Amino acid sequence: MTKKKQKPFRAAILRGLGVVLPPLLTIALFIWAWSMVNNYILQPVDWLAKSVLIASIADISEEQTRTADTAINQGQGPYIPHLVYQTVAGDPDKTVDLSSATADQIYDRYVTMVYLKPWLVAVVFMVLFIIILYFIGELLAAKFGRFAFSQIEKVVNRIPVIRNVYSSVKQVTDFIVGDHDMEFNQVVAVQYPSAGIWSIGFVTGSSMKGVRDHVGEEMISVLMPTSPMPATGFTVTVPKSNTVELDLTIDQAIQFVVSCGVVVPFNQLCEDASQEQQQVAVRNSVDAMLGHLEGESAETSVEESESNENE
Repeated sequence: MTKKKQKPFRAAILRGLGVVLPPLLTIALFIWAWSMVNNYILQPVDWLAKSVLIASIADISEEQTRTADTAINQGQGPYIPHLVYQTVAGDPDKTVDLSSATADQIYDRYVTMVYLKPWLVAVVFMVLFIIILYFIGELLAAKFGRFAFSQIEKVVNRIPVIRNVYSSVKQVTDFIVGDHDMEFNQVVAVQYPSAGIWSIGFVTGSSMKGVRDHVGEEMISVLMPTSPMPATGFTVTVPKSNTVELDLTIDQAIQFVVSCGVVVPFNQLCEDASQEQQQVAVRNSVDAMLGHLEGESAETSVEESESNENE
């Protein structure tokens, strides 16, 4: 079977998409995450801080003071200090229309300009957020913290609907940020999802004792990743005798899954593999070799620097 040659224009467009899409999607993901934090955490915190500051510094009076230089009359009646008024009047963005603004609106803008500048709020928020996360982590590491959190989880797990969503989200977050790492021992080929169809899987460990005793032979647990997102998949229990151990690293197997079988390791190429597959395999092998050499060079440099410091 001959591969249909793509037109030069279309091939160039596809190559361009292959280069542009990964960074664009990465940036879009971070923008989405930041917008979620900004809309549901940062803005409410900013509103609360602004309200507290306004309540603490506002000097709004319904009666005009005797000194005209220290007070400005607004349309709604209250009078505000001259400094506040002049600061808002000098706003380059002209966010507030002073001819019709209320004293509360003027103070709102004044607090934003003087105390809650956007860039400063973002920096302070990130620092405080990291500090809060640190103390929460330390609290949960203590016996009392673990007990209190377990009691809260018990209450949440008794609420219908919410408990299902919470448990699913918790499993995902535990997998992503948990202290324990899932170790893959071996890459194997398994007949999955039916006999005669071979799929790549990762051996995660031995199976449960009950299954092994029932079958009467050694069983293993295998994670069957899905393409092109190997982070999701299915866990199956199969007899070890029904698997084929493959001479692949975990990274090579993940590349194979993500590329939907296009990227095949050089040592696993068949004789009738396409020229494109051979080129990709050779390039990946060279990249892996260079990465390995760079890693060894970095380790050697670190060891030499440590030995020099000790001397």
